[in-house]
Amino acid sequence: MPEAANPRLERVLTQLRLYEHPLLDFSARRKGEGVEVIIQFKNPPVPVHTYYFDLHERDLDHPQFEWSFQRQLYDCLHDYLVEMFIRTPQDRAERRRTGL
Repeated sequence: MPEAANPRLERVLTQLRLYEHPLLDFSARRKGEGVEVIIQFKNPPVPVHTYYFDLHERDLDHPQFEWSFQRQLYDCLHDYLVEMFIRTPQDRAERRRTGL
């Protein structure tokens, strides 16, 4: 079945088209019976990783999908931005090295 003909993937792609962000691109692809959502930084001045999260069949087929999708997308955006830190106060090795 072609990717575009997959109703679960189409449901996610329809939702993603409702979101526009100046720094991030959103896409999705089929992953088994579910869908993998991909978040990428647009033209980053420094290389950063791509963030992936899975949507499972039960979530994709839920009648409140649109609301739960938004909540999960926002949670993942938070996680993605936090993962971009290159140093935090919790980095003990760095604190020991610099004497802070």
